[in-house]
Amino acid sequence: MSGTSLDGVDAVIARLDGSGRTLQIEQEAFIHVPYPEALRDLLLGNSVPDSSSVRDLSQLNVRLAHIYAEAVRRAARAAAVDLEDIDLVGSHGQTVHHVPQAADCAGQAVTSTLQLGSPSVLATLLGLPVVGDFRLADMAHGGQGAPLVPYFDAVFFTDDEETRGLLNLGGIANLTVLPAGGALDDAFAFDTGPANMVLDALAERLLDAPYDADGATAARGTLDNGFVADLLQDPYFAQPPPKSTGREHFGAAFVDTLLAQAERHGISDPADLLANATLLTAASVYQAYAQFVRDRHPLDVLIASGGGTRNAFLMQTLADSFAPIPVRTVADYGLDPDAKEALCFAVLAHETVNGVPTNLPAVTGAAAPALLGSLSVPA
Repeated sequence: MSGTSLDGVDAVIARLDGSGRTLQIEQEAFIHVPYPEALRDLLLGNSVPDSSSVRDLSQLNVRLAHIYAEAVRRAARAAAVDLEDIDLVGSHGQTVHHVPQAADCAGQAVTSTLQLGSPSVLATLLGLPVVGDFRLADMAHGGQGAPLVPYFDAVFFTDDEETRGLLNLGGIANLTVLPAGGALDDAFAFDTGPANMVLDALAERLLDAPYDADGATAARGTLDNGFVADLLQDPYFAQPPPKSTGREHFGAAFVDTLLAQAERHGISDPADLLANATLLTAASVYQAYAQFVRDRHPLDVLIASGGGTRNAFLMQTLADSFAPIPVRTVADYGLDPDAKEALCFAVLAHETVNGVPTNLPAVTGAAAPALLGSLSVPA
């Protein structure tokens, strides 16, 4: 998995058996491979229309496959597993653009999404079968192709007694709701808005650092509820599910807008800016819960995963926003918070070759269940 934060590649080695609610998962190794700075910069520049190039996208599609192949090799070494003993690789790819709402293309309105990192090249480099391109089959059925993690959430976390919220804090924050005792089809989910994407962009601009480690700078800042309320006027936050988003909405242009609004509020200190951007993430998650979830399925617990769980200030701000609902992490349930999304796409690949549809139409808006992903075999 390589997410919208553009920080690198997460890879897991896992043993999987069964399917659906009977699925057994044993994680054997997890590694993170950071992107070289030049590669990250090229990906960032090609994630927005104004600076992307067809040549760069073509080159990156192959370059990323080489990065992914090395990540698989490193993960195999970490698990002391021979490469040839791996049965299957699931590769999400690197999202560079996502168009979840139908838009005109040469006279026909279509939705689309683009993940780079050719599964065919990856299969050939590794000598292993690869499942990739997970999102497009759902979009062919009229869905948004996102989020896809809710299948994993429903399989692993559904509880007979508790109604649980699963919050992934990657570049974008997404929330899965699992009603107590529910079936797979009872789960629903959506992207709530930005998480690390905006925080990391501000850290780069204000601190000349890739991120605000542990949220330490933000923790020294002063919160301004009026400023955050203005930011929450962005139309995305009021849009009802199903909905999904990414860098095309909460990328550089949104950060420019945030800084311009901060100036109008007289906010210029980096700590204050980061503190309020952190509050924006927590407040947008809670606002989404209050608007779209609480009346039907009040949560008993919120369970977080993703890189944002390492930001102590963000986690505290979430806890304050959701009190008295407890906020925990997936580590409390036996999962590595950093590894969850990579593990999810191992599961989705496993289910693809089992012939099991893993999009949840109530989540994505698709008209029907879909078998996700295409299978590439070594050349």
